[in-house]
Amino acid sequence: MALVDEKLAIDGGTPVKTTKNPPMYPGGLEIGEEEKAEILEVLEHKYLFRYYGPADFPSKVRQLEVEFAKLIGMEYALAVNSCTSALICSLVAVGVGPGDEVIVPGYTFFASCAAIVAAKAIPVIAEVDDSLTLDPDDFEKKITPRTKAVIPVHMRGVPCDMDRIMAIARKHGLKVVEDVAQACGGSYKGKRLGSFGDCNAFSLQYHKIITAGEGGMVLTNDQLLYDRAQAYHDTAACWRPDRFGLPRYEGEVFPGVNFRMSELHGAVALAQLRKLDGLLAKMREKKKRIKDQIADIPGITFRRLNDEAGDTAICLIFFLKDGETTKRFAEALRAEGVEAGCIYSEGVPDWHIYAHWKMIMDKVTATPEGCPYTCHYYTERGGKAEYSPDMCPRTIDYLSRTIHLDIPPQMTDEDCDLTAIAIRKVAKALL
Repeated sequence: MALVDEKLAIDGGTPVKTTKNPPMYPGGLEIGEEEKAEILEVLEHKYLFRYYGPADFPSKVRQLEVEFAKLIGMEYALAVNSCTSALICSLVAVGVGPGDEVIVPGYTFFASCAAIVAAKAIPVIAEVDDSLTLDPDDFEKKITPRTKAVIPVHMRGVPCDMDRIMAIARKHGLKVVEDVAQACGGSYKGKRLGSFGDCNAFSLQYHKIITAGEGGMVLTNDQLLYDRAQAYHDTAACWRPDRFGLPRYEGEVFPGVNFRMSELHGAVALAQLRKLDGLLAKMREKKKRIKDQIADIPGITFRRLNDEAGDTAICLIFFLKDGETTKRFAEALRAEGVEAGCIYSEGVPDWHIYAHWKMIMDKVTATPEGCPYTCHYYTERGGKAEYSPDMCPRTIDYLSRTIHLDIPPQMTDEDCDLTAIAIRKVAKALL
């Protein structure tokens, strides 16, 4: 592949890529007439609240739930106002509470961990492997008599090793809550992500594959878990057939919160959901086009994929030999006009990496009592939460050697080809 100028742009050479890099808002940049039409229906009927309104008009949120459940292949879907809310609802639904531990990978957005604390439980942080998802071996090592659940996170769009994770969880009697925030529509061995766990969480925040600006979904096949998630997400009990009636069974209703989704968000999400598979197809095409052109470069090791066909292809990730080379490689790529980054840098805060979760590292709580870390239900069972920035060294090693490139579906073929040329140019100079 010919290069116009072999001198790196970072050293004064001519940049390879001068075309504009689309921002990584896959569904957000595709908002158009479909979303407008759904929103206008809601406004015309003045039906902004999903449970009742001034007109006899079908709920957009309910329609979203039906179509979302069908797409993922689950019986029940519950729309909420964020993925954090979906995680908390899911944890509460499966029975996580005081005295319990929940295992979470050290590479995920902080909300995955914060949701555990919100459910009054203790986060236990585990390593990721070279797929940058939960390491099944370390997951099993971290299990104690206090472990109640695990949150496998399909991080940066790729599936976890769900065969091994589910086998370990079932062996030890643990609940599984999949975090599908960054992998909506992805799959593992032919099954959509979010259809393996007991109760699973999705995101509709603006940076995600499809979006309503904000929003989340809870998916489950268990009616009891669905009822419990509904009970927690709406303390007003609007979801019940008779909201003021006596409990239909013991434990049906209990004090919850308000995590309900509005009809306006539901309308946007409904239109976006219908675009999901098209967005995935475009990202997969663009990623393959780049990857095929750089696959033979010595010194580059691609992130391992537990199921390549199920990858959502929101990004391209590869490893280099050490952290210093990786930093220099990322800087050189950016100078060539390619938006690339090294995932972990010690001095750069990033709430996707456990070492930067200072609120967890220091066990900061809203009140001075220190719950859940000091809760007697936990301490009397022998629990003692301990955290440090170096507690997952393999995770830090992988992330410090990682080059990350977003793959927006709006990329052109020219963007892809210039990106590949830039990677080859930098690799020739630095590897």
